[in-house]
Amino acid sequence: MTINMNIIYTRRSIRKFRPDPVPEDSTRRLLEAANAAPSAHNTRPWRFVVLRDADERRLLAEGMAAAYARDARADGMDPEKIRSRNEHSVERITGAPLAILACMDEACVPENSGRSTEGERLLLTQSVAAAVENLLLAAADEKLGACWLCAPAFCPQSVAATLVLPKNWIAQALILIGVPAETPAKPNGHTLDEVVQWR
Repeated sequence: MTINMNIIYTRRSIRKFRPDPVPEDSTRRLLEAANAAPSAHNTRPWRFVVLRDADERRLLAEGMAAAYARDARADGMDPEKIRSRNEHSVERITGAPLAILACMDEACVPENSGRSTEGERLLLTQSVAAAVENLLLAAADEKLGACWLCAPAFCPQSVAATLVLPKNWIAQALILIGVPAETPAKPNGHTLDEVVQWR
């Protein structure tokens, strides 16, 4: 598999999918690409849960929705907004033929890291993000659509309990994958002059 620069510039976040299943060989290629990412100290802290089963995806979606509703109510959010947001979220997740949960293995945090522990945790999180980006680019190369959802990062305990994850696996992101049923326009972005300082 060769990823060219055009893949980087043309990749889009896809939120609507056709019902076609994602072939297992394609799924394996995405995971191999993710597993080839660079990582801090070569810790390779990423762990993945492949959710092919529709009931598993619904269980996860509803578990995250319950966690969101609890937190949103505590923040005083309008109940109708909570209901509408959760309904949309569950529909999106269950509407994808495949979802891959990306986790960070806390066991990779070096022992006795002392005052640098939080920095080490951040490095592991960044490493998982690099793996997810590899997966997204590989999906585009496979002519598949994908969308990176950050919801698991807000309720990792709920995700862990719902999916009965190993205790060291901390949920970071959920990637929805499938054959695209939409062609989004290029989103607005910053110019280089807005994000770069030359010194």
